[in-house]
Amino acid sequence: MGESEILSEAFEPERRGLLAHCYRMLGAWDEAEDLVQETYLRAMQGWSNFENRSSVRTWLYRIATNACLTALVGRTRRALPSGLGAPSDDPATPPEVLGPEAWIQPVPTAAITGDPAAVVTAREDVRLALIAGLQHLAPRQRAVLLLREVLAFPAAEVAEMLATSVPAVKSTLQRARARLAEVSPSRDDVEEPTEQRTRELLDGYMAAWTAGDPEAFGRVLRADAAIELLPSRVWFAGKDRCLAFAAPSMAWSWQMTATSANGQPAAVAYLDGKPFGVAVLTAAPDGIAKVTVCTPVPAGGW
Repeated sequence: MGESEILSEAFEPERRGLLAHCYRMLGAWDEAEDLVQETYLRAMQGWSNFENRSSVRTWLYRIATNACLTALVGRTRRALPSGLGAPSDDPATPPEVLGPEAWIQPVPTAAITGDPAAVVTAREDVRLALIAGLQHLAPRQRAVLLLREVLAFPAAEVAEMLATSVPAVKSTLQRARARLAEVSPSRDDVEEPTEQRTRELLDGYMAAWTAGDPEAFGRVLRADAAIELLPSRVWFAGKDRCLAFAAPSMAWSWQMTATSANGQPAAVAYLDGKPFGVAVLTAAPDGIAKVTVCTPVPAGGW
C-alpha cells in the first residue's frame, strides 16, 4: 500500500470530526470544508516525516487547528443578527445586508455526524448559539477550549499542538471558560424538548407556512420568540413583532422540507418551487424560541 493510500485510510474516519472542529473554529461551513481539504494536503506533504511521534488523530487535529488559526488572523468575529444590536421595531424597515464574512453559516447536521454514538454530543457542540458564543473568544482561546473540552485531548497534547506549555494551556482554558460563560447560555440552563416535541414543533412550523396561516404559526411560537434574518442585521423579538413581520410574506406560495442543521430542527423553504433559504429552529418544551432564517440556501447537502 502506497503512502497516499495509507494516509487516506487514516484520514477518512476523521473527516467529519475535522469538519466539525474547523466549523466550530471558523463559524463558516464552506471555509471549514476548504480547511479540511487543506489539512489533508498538508498531511500528505508531511507524511514521510510523521514517524508516528503521536497518534494520526492528534497529528491531523494539530494541522487543522493551526490552519484555522492562520485563517483567522486579522478577522473580525462572525455573528448572528441578535449578536449585532437591538431588535428591530418596524417590520417594514429595509434590512442592512452584510457580506458573507460577517455572519455564521448553518451546517447540515448530517455533514458533521457520522458515528451514531457520537451524534448527541456532536449536536450539542454545534448549536448556533454555541457557535456564536465561540466567536467571542480569541482564536487561541477558542482552539484550546475546543481541543480540551469538546475533543478531550490531554493538556500535554494540546500544548504540543499549539507549541506552548501545559500551564499556558490551563490558563488559556480558564479564561476561555469564563468568557464563554459571559456570552453564551450554559447547556445546563437550556431545557431540551423531547424528540417527539421537537418534531411536533417543526411539523407545526412547516404546516403554518405551507398553509399561509399566521395564527397557526403563532401557536408554535413562545411568547418571547425571536426571528433573525441572515445575511442582514435585522431581527425581531417577541411573538407579536415576529408575527407582524411574518404575516405579509406568509401569503406567498411556500413549500417546506424537513431537515436538521447544527443539531437543531430545520426546514428548507421553497418559494414558488425555487429554493429560498433554510430556517433553523431553536426548540424548547413550550414552543419555538427562535427562528434563524438563512438566505439563500447554503450550497451542498440540504
